[in-house]
Amino acid sequence: MKNFVLSAIVALGAIFTASAVNNVAYQDATVRFTVITDGTVRMEYAPDGKFVNEKSFVAVERDYAPVKYTIKDGSWVEITTPKMKLRYKKGSGAFTEKNTEIKGVKGAFQFTWKPGMKQQANLKGTYRTLDRCLGDVFSPGKEKVKLPVEDGIIARDGWTLIDDSKSFLFDGNTDWDWVKERKAADGAQDWYFMAYGNDYKKALGDYATFAGKMPLPPRYVFGYWWSRYWAYSDQEMRDLIDKMDAYQIPLDVLVVDMDWHYTDNVRGGWTGFTWNKSLFPEPNKFLNYLRDKGLKITLNLHPADGIMTWEEKYPEMCAEVGMNPAEKKNIPWWGSRKDFTKGLFKHILNPMEKEGVDFWWLDWQQYPNDLLVDGLSNTWWINYTFFTQQEKFTNKRPLLYHRWGGLGNHRYQIGFSGDTYMGWKSLDYQPYFNHTASNVLYGFWSHDIGGHMLGLGDDIAPEDAMDHVDPELYIRWMQFGALSPVLRTHSTKDNRLEKEPWAFGPEVTDVLRDIIQQRYRMAPYIYTTARQAHDTSISMCRPMYYDYPGAEEAYQFKNQYMFGDDMMIAPVTSPATNGFTTIKVWLPEGKWYEMVSGTMLDGGQVVERDFALDEYPIYVKAGAVLPFTGGKVKTLTANDDPVEVTVFPGGNGEFKMYEDAGVSKNYETECAWTALSSKREDARLAVNIAPRQGEYAGMAQNRDFSVRVLCSEAPASVTVNGQKVDYTYDAKELAVIVKLPKKACGTATEVVLNYASPAHNLADGTIGRAKRVVKTINEFKSKCNPGRLFNDEVADLGSFYVGINYNPENVIEWVNKFNTTYNNLPEVFKTFGDNDRAKADAQWIFEKINYKK
Repeated sequence: MKNFVLSAIVALGAIFTASAVNNVAYQDATVRFTVITDGTVRMEYAPDGKFVNEKSFVAVERDYAPVKYTIKDGSWVEITTPKMKLRYKKGSGAFTEKNTEIKGVKGAFQFTWKPGMKQQANLKGTYRTLDRCLGDVFSPGKEKVKLPVEDGIIARDGWTLIDDSKSFLFDGNTDWDWVKERKAADGAQDWYFMAYGNDYKKALGDYATFAGKMPLPPRYVFGYWWSRYWAYSDQEMRDLIDKMDAYQIPLDVLVVDMDWHYTDNVRGGWTGFTWNKSLFPEPNKFLNYLRDKGLKITLNLHPADGIMTWEEKYPEMCAEVGMNPAEKKNIPWWGSRKDFTKGLFKHILNPMEKEGVDFWWLDWQQYPNDLLVDGLSNTWWINYTFFTQQEKFTNKRPLLYHRWGGLGNHRYQIGFSGDTYMGWKSLDYQPYFNHTASNVLYGFWSHDIGGHMLGLGDDIAPEDAMDHVDPELYIRWMQFGALSPVLRTHSTKDNRLEKEPWAFGPEVTDVLRDIIQQRYRMAPYIYTTARQAHDTSISMCRPMYYDYPGAEEAYQFKNQYMFGDDMMIAPVTSPATNGFTTIKVWLPEGKWYEMVSGTMLDGGQVVERDFALDEYPIYVKAGAVLPFTGGKVKTLTANDDPVEVTVFPGGNGEFKMYEDAGVSKNYETECAWTALSSKREDARLAVNIAPRQGEYAGMAQNRDFSVRVLCSEAPASVTVNGQKVDYTYDAKELAVIVKLPKKACGTATEVVLNYASPAHNLADGTIGRAKRVVKTINEFKSKCNPGRLFNDEVADLGSFYVGINYNPENVIEWVNKFNTTYNNLPEVFKTFGDNDRAKADAQWIFEKINYKK
């Protein structure tokens, strides 16, 4: 009777809201259409009449929000949404170009699709690994195979078909969903058609509607990770951590490669699960030490050999899988057997987690498919089991660290991209590889920053060979890493591959420390973008064409990417000439603030910009107001780190800062948001911190806030909630800093800067010029000519910072004087004299600052 009523309504061509259960719009004996969103429809053809209601590896969501559509039922079934019209000839069998058609409706993106049509411009997704790649070429010295990056969810065609007909299913077991082979009749079709035009963000959100959301990793993931394939001992690890502290380098995650377990082929091998007591005599005390330091630890697993007879827990595992331990037979890696997997966690992994292991680095490099279930990807399945085991059976937020397994694996993150060759080509490829993965919602790749291994001999072409760590390449790679999802250095077991920040001399150490500290300074912004990725399916690193799909440059400048909603990154991926690298940067419409130089640039153009080794192209939308960490922190474990509300020049801005307990898996509901905003009116700037909304366990009720206003002259007065307060000034950023009294986070705060007159334009590059000049002038005596006496004009250049900091009310005078002298430097340097030494001294300074009038 229910089907009869539905058919009667359909025949009238009525408009109605579909059921929130599964949104089935039409079903007969062999065909079913389900409207998932206004741009996505599921199309099933089941010759035997058995439709699939179980979750699949790709599609885990079967209940959808209501969608409005119209449906007509005659000899053809027509289903129309606000974006598309599907037509199918009833009773005509499997979907073909003769009986099925989908078109864009009037007012929406125009297209016509029929089964069998091929996409012409897929924007690609990602690939399992970058193992043995130099750039996008696998085995560059031998096979030279182009990396076969898989197709993504989106394409410039404006439509995508996902064929889910052959994927595995889940069995629906309430204890723990397990793999189930699909028993479909020959010729069965299970398709998902998506129409989106160039609204790529909407497409990814639609995909998540049936494929599930990206998870939010724990907060500590976004700190610095130290990793090296090295037979570290307990003592060596402690020495390493002490040095990190001594050099003021923050650290959150310690990665211990495979030597944590025995590897002597007597008590362990490539696969191992028993601590190497010669390196870690008392593992529990080592883990307690890390916990006391606020550090997290992950251990490497190469699990492919299963449980060998020498493992401590071999007898218990035999009992779980029904083997006789007396027979001394190794237990294969039976990943698809639930008894094996549960036993592994029960007897081996969970006890180690209770002792202090935070998560596992799953380093599967062996046979691709399961030993018992044909076609079941070991990579995909191990990601599923390790992630969901934590999700279902522990109280912590799930996390793993492994390679990409295919569509649907975005639900089980984060990614480990594998063992790349060291070289500029690898660095040049990683930004594209990194942000393009967002096209399959794989938004948290972790790369071996600096490259994994040297390229020597037959492995690599002679012109690409490297026999040591190049500090310039390493710095540029670290700069990219600090503006990617995960900042993790790593390398293979080679004593030429020392990447410790102190291994290169003090100048390089300073740059590397600044890079890492900048990462921590941006942590509140980065963590918020990670939460936004969970909510919206838009990864923190995403291609430019998400925001600017109509601009050809968004597709041409493949290395550029958005880092959250407010930052754009243009990576430096080539070596410098005379100390500076010049790159072309596409600036989309609007205005963009170049952080390192303090220059406001007009959008809608391609510009050439140059960068010294300690400079990096970060562009912030004009007027943005962003949360950064106020002060230095060692780890990201605390819930109450101070926050500095940073106001960028160029307009008004707003932002909602996210926070939660950091490791709780209840972040979906147990979290809080704080709205930040700034508004400029004539000679007045108001910065507002709204009352925090939401709550979570361990939430601090009070927090230290400060406000930093960049490219600002000294205000005539500053008030906080109407009360006059003092401020400080930072000449390096031409910034006003207002430290607020520790505030109750549930209350509103307004900071008002009143200026004597409408603000001068200080976003003109003075910050960048001053940075180079002050450094060069102050290094001149030690690195060029200690006997040279500067005249007052040149000496004042070197005193730019202290002059302003002593008397910030004179900042405009100092800036004008600095720029006047700078623009006239050739004439000023003539006072050095006309001899060769004088000319050499002047030339030395010009080259160091890359002087351009």
